[in-house]
Amino acid sequence: MAMKRLFLPFVLAFILMFTEIMSTQAADNGIISVQSHHPVAETADKLEALLKSKSIIVFARLDFAADAQKAGLTMQPSQLLIFGNPRAGTPLMQAIPTAALDLPLKVLIWEDADKKVWLSYNAVDYLQARHHASDALMKPLAGVAALVEAVAQ
Repeated sequence: MAMKRLFLPFVLAFILMFTEIMSTQAADNGIISVQSHHPVAETADKLEALLKSKSIIVFARLDFAADAQKAGLTMQPSQLLIFGNPRAGTPLMQAIPTAALDLPLKVLIWEDADKKVWLSYNAVDYLQARHHASDALMKPLAGVAALVEAVAQ
């Protein structure tokens, strides 16, 4: 009985930790969010500069809050960068045309109600499962995580 009392807190702690990890992964439906230490505009500027420094094409930068303001609406700061490299994405779209629904890659930079700034993007493994793509086809897209982590700091 004493062993059960000692063991139970460890089991409960493990279950809570595992549940939190799984709920974060399951609830986000393939979306990974990384907290930034900078305001939305500065984070977006840093990401855009990093992408361009690596010869990655920035196809568009959308400022949702600015567009909302033009329509007489308000919302928390939120910007979306759409970017890619045809050498990385084209082979995937050639093999699996529906992958074009998720390409070019996108990173959403947004501020939550607590004024925390986040970079959110689709997990590569989520995209791989969604499109039933091989590891080789997905490998060129895997760098998005490192780019986001570098900008968040």
